[in-house]
Amino acid sequence: MNDLKFKEILISVFIFSTPIHANEFWGLEAWMNSIRTPDFDQIKDIKSRKEAFFEYLLPAAQEQNSKIIELRNDINSGQINTAKLSALKKYYRLDAQATNAELLDVIDIVPASLILAQAAYESNWGRSRFAKHYHNFFGLWCFTKDCGVVPLKRDKNATHEIVKFSSLSKGIEYYLLSINRNSAYDILRKIRKHKRDTGQSITGIGLAEGLENYAKIGYDYVETVQAIIRQNKLEKYDHQI
Repeated sequence: MNDLKFKEILISVFIFSTPIHANEFWGLEAWMNSIRTPDFDQIKDIKSRKEAFFEYLLPAAQEQNSKIIELRNDINSGQINTAKLSALKKYYRLDAQATNAELLDVIDIVPASLILAQAAYESNWGRSRFAKHYHNFFGLWCFTKDCGVVPLKRDKNATHEIVKFSSLSKGIEYYLLSINRNSAYDILRKIRKHKRDTGQSITGIGLAEGLENYAKIGYDYVETVQAIIRQNKLEKYDHQI
């Protein structure tokens, strides 16, 4: 019996023999999912580490993009009722009078190459504390006290925390939501809309141009992310949803 299977059996025994309170659920779920996360620190060969990193993140990235495509199709085909459309507009921070076309501008995919490249950069190829223990591969922040994890080197007057997620999929889902509704990435969404309107391919290299506000280093961040995409030939994943 391999170590992973043995750990999962122990967890199952723990779950079904121990009362679980609601405030304990996040930690238990996160722990269970962390067991399935590769220990990228232990992969010393750089090529092997990169391969393991992409293999781990890609299925979840494709799954979340597939959900977005399915939702877009439902909106386009009129299968979403008025109440749900109103809820979606509110969720994506649009005006209540926004059209379906405007809703589709924000409910859209982020190319897998961009997801993988940003995750690699922000998490130091999965080796950051927040990636290993909290499934946050994108350096995502929150600003309410106790909303996440306080960074060890946070400035004295800073109030931000790092969002914690109970699974990789939930981390990627929130990252996509941030890209799709945060005003800081309006340019990215405009680039994506232009490509859709003109029949061009939506690629990570192209959309990265709208990430200047993602980090303090500005356009250097854009160039770094684009370099990761090119060096690792990640655009081959952009049409594999």
